[in-house]
Amino acid sequence: MTVTPDLDALTTWDSDWAGLRVAVTGIGLTGFSVADTLIELGARVVVVDGSATDENRAKADTLTIVGAVDVLLGDDHVAALPLIDGSLPDLVVTSPGWTPQQPLLLAAADAGIPVWGDVELAWRVRIREGRSTAEWLTVTGTNGKTTTVTLVESMLQAAGLRAIAAGNIGTPILDAIRDPQGYDFLAVELSSFQLHWITAISPLASVCLNVAEDHVDWHGGFDQYTADKAKIYANTKVACVYNAEQSATERMVEDAEVVEGCRAIGFTTSAPMVSMLGVVDNLLVDRAFIEQRKDSAVELAAITELGELVPRHLVANALAAAALVRAAGVAPAAIRTGIRNFQPTDHRIQLVSSHGGVLWINDSKATNPHAAAASLAAFHSVIWIAGGLSKGVNYDELVRTHARRLKAVVLIGADSSDLIASLRRHAPDVPLINAGTGETGSVTLADETTTAPQGERVMESAVRESARIAIDGDTVLMAPAAASMDQFSSYAHRGTAFIEAVRVIVEGQAKTAKEF
Repeated sequence: MTVTPDLDALTTWDSDWAGLRVAVTGIGLTGFSVADTLIELGARVVVVDGSATDENRAKADTLTIVGAVDVLLGDDHVAALPLIDGSLPDLVVTSPGWTPQQPLLLAAADAGIPVWGDVELAWRVRIREGRSTAEWLTVTGTNGKTTTVTLVESMLQAAGLRAIAAGNIGTPILDAIRDPQGYDFLAVELSSFQLHWITAISPLASVCLNVAEDHVDWHGGFDQYTADKAKIYANTKVACVYNAEQSATERMVEDAEVVEGCRAIGFTTSAPMVSMLGVVDNLLVDRAFIEQRKDSAVELAAITELGELVPRHLVANALAAAALVRAAGVAPAAIRTGIRNFQPTDHRIQLVSSHGGVLWINDSKATNPHAAAASLAAFHSVIWIAGGLSKGVNYDELVRTHARRLKAVVLIGADSSDLIASLRRHAPDVPLINAGTGETGSVTLADETTTAPQGERVMESAVRESARIAIDGDTVLMAPAAASMDQFSSYAHRGTAFIEAVRVIVEGQAKTAKEF
């Protein structure tokens, strides 16, 4: 007779995980860390992934050596639940990219088998005998997550605390949990995919920075996407931080079931009300975590300390980060030091070059209209490089709001028809330049002189066309408002291609002109 394990009893590293049959979906960075952790805990693990690349085969060999029951690669293995020791799994732990509509996950739901994500597993194993347990500060939002958790990490470290940014930012959260030295705090970036699968986490403080249409194809609609984002606030202990300039995030806090005594703390890029952080005379100030908050505020930092280019959304991210760490007891001086030490992430409103009065800005991480809107709002006369995988979003509001800023739009992406339709409706007088669209092997380029790979060819063409029309006072902004995987391997690949094209074409032209 098969005994069904009590998963609710698995709440620490030292719980009895031995013999638990677990199917792990995906063998990427997250899936590998999940499988490795479960094997270390003594579970019986089978990993499945639809891609049988050389890299995945090498990972499979490693997991087999350390004790995986099996690693199944290829499309044939992701359509149904695998058997483990002749029986169905007790649990499925999925990687974030796997949609709930994926056949294997649907089969788990039909069979009544629980599905967790890596974050749920990490929360359940975070307590370990003989080690300190880190508090979690959790961050989500359609945009700004990585910048905010990086700022949180910097502020915590400036306070002398051992802290790391983990989760969706790149360091798998289970790797941080298993660090031999342990941490005082984890700054945890959570995507909507990861939030979809959580049930039990209880962070010290949490924030949803903003919410806008994104990933609606994965979630099945905007309402479902928003509901998953709102899960960030569940069971928060000290502070639910919300964006006072976006009422949807405040409603999330109002509807959340939190630990008794938890406070609602707002942030705004304007002057703050009581229980908010905000801006006064170009200073970031706290009017929430001080005793005299009814009639005073404490200075945290100057806006200029955030860097050379400080768009409004960066100020908002810094205030959100400050609110989280203030909830953790960090002093204002450490926040200022953390901001000064902060190194902006690549591909997010990154100044690449400035020649002839023209700014060249890489914002490849603007993978949706909301992120692109923040970039466009920071500049005036813009040559906008845009296009890519739209993920089912609508561009009308973005184009309508920022049409007056657009000098021209240079189109990239295999299919930018949705963006083009919005531009023709709401910015009919703005010139459209096709830098290179179409599938691999059928690329139509404004410049056919290059023999670089497709993505690089498209970007070279986009930069060359932009350089042809840019004059003093213009900004060439590569903020695609779409995902990158149609022509590039990632947003980082796309951004790097832009940087390299600017270096070769723009700075090369400037150097040649100087020599003459």
